[in-house]
Amino acid sequence: MENPLDFLLIQPIYLHLLSFFLNLVLLLILFVSWVYKKSAACENSDGFIAKRSTKMYNKLVVVSCVSLSVFYSVLSLLSCVRWHSNVWTLSDLLLAALTWGAISMYLRGLYIDSHEQKLPYLLRVWWVLYFLLSCYRLVVDFALYKKQELVSVHNVVSELVGVCAGLFLCCSCLWKKGEEGERTTLLEEPFLSENEGCDDEVTTPFAKAGFLSLMSFSWMSPLVTLGNEKIIDSKDVPQVDSSDRAENLFRVFRSKLEWDDAGWLKKFVYNSAAMSSVLLTAPSFISATAFGACVLLKIPLESGKILAALAIFQILQSPIYKLPETISMFVQVKVSLGRIASFLCLDDLEKDVVERLTYSEMALEVSNGCFSWDDSSSIPTLREVSFEVSHGMNVAVCGTVGSGKSSLLSSILGEVPKISGTVKVFGSKAYVAQSPWIQSGKVEDNILFGKPMEREWYQSVLEACCLNKDLELLPFHDQTVIGERGINLSGGQKQRIQIARALYQDADIYLFDDPFSAVDAHTGSHLFKEVILGILKGKTVIYVTHQVEFLPEADLILVMKDGRITQAGRYNEILDSGTDFMELVGAHTDALATVDTHEQGCASSESTTNKEDKEAPKLEKDSGNKPRGGQLVQQEEREKGKVGFTVYKKYMALAYGGAVIPIILLVQILFQVLDIGSNYWMTWVTPVSKDVEPPVSGFTLILVYVVLAIASSLCILVRTLLVSMTGFKMATELFTQMHLRVFRASMSFFDVTPMGRILNRASTDQSVVDLRLPGQFAYAAVAAINILGIMGVMIQVAWQVLIIFIPVVAASSWYRQYYISAARELARLAGISRSPLVHHFSETLSGVTTIRSFDQEPRFLGDIMKLSDCLSRLTFHSTGATEWLCFRLELLSTITFALSLVIVVSAPEGTVNPSFAGLAITYALNLNNLQSNLVWTLCELENKMISVERMLQYIDIPSEPSLVIESTRPEKSWPSRGEITISNLQVRYGPHLPMVLNGLTCTFPGGLKTGIVGRTGCGKSTLIQTLFRIVEPTAGEIRIDGIDILTIGLHDLRSRLSIIPQDPTMFEGTVRSNLDPLEEYSDDQIWEALDKCQLGDEVRKKELKLDSSVSENGQNWSVGQRQLVCLGRVLLKRSKVLVLDEATASVDTATVNLIQETLRQHFRDCTVITIAHRISSVIGSDMVLLLDQGLIKEHDSPGRLLEDKSSSFSKLVAEYTTSSESKFSRSC
Repeated sequence: MENPLDFLLIQPIYLHLLSFFLNLVLLLILFVSWVYKKSAACENSDGFIAKRSTKMYNKLVVVSCVSLSVFYSVLSLLSCVRWHSNVWTLSDLLLAALTWGAISMYLRGLYIDSHEQKLPYLLRVWWVLYFLLSCYRLVVDFALYKKQELVSVHNVVSELVGVCAGLFLCCSCLWKKGEEGERTTLLEEPFLSENEGCDDEVTTPFAKAGFLSLMSFSWMSPLVTLGNEKIIDSKDVPQVDSSDRAENLFRVFRSKLEWDDAGWLKKFVYNSAAMSSVLLTAPSFISATAFGACVLLKIPLESGKILAALAIFQILQSPIYKLPETISMFVQVKVSLGRIASFLCLDDLEKDVVERLTYSEMALEVSNGCFSWDDSSSIPTLREVSFEVSHGMNVAVCGTVGSGKSSLLSSILGEVPKISGTVKVFGSKAYVAQSPWIQSGKVEDNILFGKPMEREWYQSVLEACCLNKDLELLPFHDQTVIGERGINLSGGQKQRIQIARALYQDADIYLFDDPFSAVDAHTGSHLFKEVILGILKGKTVIYVTHQVEFLPEADLILVMKDGRITQAGRYNEILDSGTDFMELVGAHTDALATVDTHEQGCASSESTTNKEDKEAPKLEKDSGNKPRGGQLVQQEEREKGKVGFTVYKKYMALAYGGAVIPIILLVQILFQVLDIGSNYWMTWVTPVSKDVEPPVSGFTLILVYVVLAIASSLCILVRTLLVSMTGFKMATELFTQMHLRVFRASMSFFDVTPMGRILNRASTDQSVVDLRLPGQFAYAAVAAINILGIMGVMIQVAWQVLIIFIPVVAASSWYRQYYISAARELARLAGISRSPLVHHFSETLSGVTTIRSFDQEPRFLGDIMKLSDCLSRLTFHSTGATEWLCFRLELLSTITFALSLVIVVSAPEGTVNPSFAGLAITYALNLNNLQSNLVWTLCELENKMISVERMLQYIDIPSEPSLVIESTRPEKSWPSRGEITISNLQVRYGPHLPMVLNGLTCTFPGGLKTGIVGRTGCGKSTLIQTLFRIVEPTAGEIRIDGIDILTIGLHDLRSRLSIIPQDPTMFEGTVRSNLDPLEEYSDDQIWEALDKCQLGDEVRKKELKLDSSVSENGQNWSVGQRQLVCLGRVLLKRSKVLVLDEATASVDTATVNLIQETLRQHFRDCTVITIAHRISSVIGSDMVLLLDQGLIKEHDSPGRLLEDKSSSFSKLVAEYTTSSESKFSRSC
């Protein structure tokens, strides 16, 4: 028999085989190079934006490659449909189309994305080989034509096109030799869009310098030469490299935070892809090994045995494909169960920390108590604590910042682990936390807190807490829905609602943790008189306070220092018995003396109080009483009907503009062709019986089969990696866009959006996008292409099968449409119902101390169970609907296979080739699962796309104004004076809400200190938020040094101002990362700032010093310490304008005096705006601004306002001093 290899050597099919493998190698090299570059770009992004300067001939090269890809695609289509070329020719054309498409994409990315201008060496070599191979193939065609052998016209045309294109590309290689493109260093600002650059084009000689230039510092020569020619200005000095700029540090900081999560996700995705590719190719290699063994062992191969083996391998392919996912699920379940188990194994809150007595003469008794938040710490939080409290006593707790006052109350509540001693309590408890905890819901529900309404007692509580006037200003009075964390209330209002909640419980023992720090002096005096001394008279009250004027009324005062009670007794008893209490009283006396000095030394000139504003509060009150629209927090948005095509389009475009998706489809089609071709090959070359001579030798049979198996395996590898890379890119891009949009959203978005909704999208929906959607898309494409391939095989054997497939496809489509309408809405409802559960759980954790102190655990547990049942109910029915569909599709597939089998078997003898009929039945065995899985996957895909739909909703939320506006950027020295001018400023928090500030007009002179005072809720904090443009003004303007802040970017505005907010914020990390998150300052500077804000000694006590841990929200630091940390940040930054919004409300008077002195020294020439309820904190200011219901009531120097005894500020100071002095006089 003639050797078939000789036949291949003299025929063009040999050249097709060679071309096929060359294309395959190049494609694989390009793919690996692309993966490497993308991963390197992800890890080492340098923040540069290159200048786009692609040359014309570069575009022509890309166009040529695209044209060749289209040309070969058309040829492959015609070869398949019309010319019926052999499998090698068809495979060569398909792979050539794919290769030239990949080359065009590679070049496009090279010229446009990375902005290179030279051609890679690999492509130059390939184009030369391509040109030579095309010339050789053309010569072969002419040689065959001379021998009068049949030569296809399309082959000749193909070779001519190849020669012309190859010649052009080779010329491009010769004309273009390594010319570098231009590159500009535009540094991107944090959170800027790509059109918002921060700096102009700059030159960095150091970055461009070579080795010798760096060694000899010759890169400095131009600047030195310029210095000899003229006096150098700042603009003459080149900027430093991007990585060395302070502005670039934020990007590095954010990258560190994001890389951990993204890195682990990338590892998981790529490892899963590698495992899938190995397992998917396993059947092919197993079959090749089995057939090769048969050849080596001289076991004859027959069609029946081959088809049986192929059928088994085909059946095994689907379970093997599912194996990685199954293993992954088992691993994830194990990890999740392990995390749950480790959490459940944590120590529970000890029930015996507090001993509840059924009867006792004492309301509270602590004996030799030793408590510690951290069991591993060598120094307990509280030690040697012993005191007794009788029924009806008022107990005051005072001390410096961090002395253990709040921990003492927590130990009484049983929240602090007990090391030794006893705590005995008789009666029910009510607790008011230092940081107000307000539950989302109505004001009334927050006050009732699970108890039934008693209208008379309810009104008494509102009156005692001064809430009636505030409720009148709310749109729906006490039925107004409060946003998350009481976002639409002032700090004082939240504190008074907290107090009202405690009062309404009518408990036996009341624990107040610094309840008067968040309210103004007048309101604080009223609360002390009406609550502590009034409505709670006869109750046991323990209150922590920094305000010494409230101490003389106490029956017992506990003075704390370093976690111990250093003094205990009545005011007069301990006044002269120790230095700790004397320090506190002495600091308060000094503050009072300062106030008295200002009163006595006030000027004799008349007050310049704005008379026009005095009548305005009446108008505002009238307008404020009218409800303005609906509630602040609205129902979560929900799309209805089909998931729009726009959602799919936006999702596909997230990764490389969707250009990779056609490549994935082409690779899968190529794999399907190779897979079917390998099975056709085995069916064609194996004889029906032993008596029939095989057309090829056993070696050739196995060789061709192995080559096809390797080629199909490479296709699977490329497909899985492309799917993983594209899915990872889509997921990270979607998260990044949502993340940036949320960070750039206006504050009104957070006012109306509970945190649970944001967390639900960033966790549950993001997890679906990360792990589920790429696989769903890939499996849908694989199943569809496999079905088309199987149908093609079956139709070639018996076209009558189409009679069955047409109604089956119609029935499957009807089932899908019937199912998806209900399943889609169930998925949306499940997504929405998860948000309240997450929100309620998060809210419960943040207020767990308050909940436990009121014995409300059963109610909150019941609420969580109800929300969980709501989610479970939707999930259960969604799963049930899926099973409903799967059952019907499986039944339909079984019927289809049975009828197809009947048609093939019933065909007349001679009309169907037995070998091909067996092959068709082998493929049909897998058709059941493929058909049902395709329909199910399409349905599941639409359900999962709802997660993309929900995330895209947040991508479309309105953003704050631009961070940088290049045309109006202020000078780097701005603000130089710090003068702030406000003209007719009007502010409201929403279109449907009343005005909070109504026509403010005033000036804060540069370099002076201005104190802002006023009743709680008068608009002090709103004014500061408007200054930082956290809230945009409705009308009017604010100018700083003559520049309207509405005309400049937010980054330029906020980076030039400093603030210590009313609610101090610390982030999880270390002390160093909280003070210097961008790593701009040295340790010496940080220690200096800590010493100035009176925290240096406290940090030095900790074992890790600056690297001491800070828990989430700074929970392991007291509120006063958190405020001091915020002060430390400001001291490091040293801005020209400084705002203090109740910066020392939770700090003792002695520490306040030291901080005031520090601010006077270090911000002597700065504009300082102070919001404070303590008169002593603002009395030393150069100017005082008094607000009332959003209007300026008085604005002048303290001296002039104090001289006018009719002024509100004078009355406020007189009330403060009279109240304090009378309490001291009564105590003496």
